[in-house]
Amino acid sequence: MCNVCLSRRGLFSGAGGLAVTAAVGALSTGAAMGQPSRSVETPDAAIARLMEGNARYAAGQMSERDFSAGRAARAQGQAPFAAILGCADSRVAPELAFDQAPGELFIVRVAGNFVTPDGLGSLEYGAAVLGTKVIMVLGHTSCGAVNATVEALQKGNTLPGHIADLVRAMKPGIEPVLKTSGDDLRQRAVVANVQHNVRRLQTEKPILGDMVAAGKLKVVGAYYDLPTGKVIMV
Repeated sequence: MCNVCLSRRGLFSGAGGLAVTAAVGALSTGAAMGQPSRSVETPDAAIARLMEGNARYAAGQMSERDFSAGRAARAQGQAPFAAILGCADSRVAPELAFDQAPGELFIVRVAGNFVTPDGLGSLEYGAAVLGTKVIMVLGHTSCGAVNATVEALQKGNTLPGHIADLVRAMKPGIEPVLKTSGDDLRQRAVVANVQHNVRRLQTEKPILGDMVAAGKLKVVGAYYDLPTGKVIMV
């Protein structure tokens, strides 16, 4: 068995866990000599690094970088410290919003920032094989997918093509908000959608839920404020 597979055994317990470990380990490109090292090694430090980077971004004080530096090392492998489940919205670019260099963030994007089977597999790969310490579900203000879901749930889902599938997928997280009172329904729906997907990822078996329980991984939620560029934890 490869060294990568063996090194991942500690993440899981039991025969089933070992089978999962072997499967994901076989996908890894391995710990090649000279590959980049991870910036931080604990979930709390990873969250702090994200938020510190966002503070720089929002203040217009982003770090100056030579993006060609480290290119050769990145060709040997990757060691991202955080994964982002973000929206496909063109106005939200995680590497910029968190002021991080290439290779630091493992990003999954879909309109509405919700968990899909493929996205879940990617996030599991990021955590179990690449070693990400935190997964952040990142929504944003004025989200078109959320707004469309709210309207479709209120008036009936008549959206064309596969756009209607987005509504069906986001319904479990957003529908309860329609039954509550308060201002700014659409922003409350943004937050509820984020929180729903955080809860799902925190308990997903056999990989993410076990890593969260063991303290090896944290799953958190936040939204990006389009006018200010600030990321607000929820």
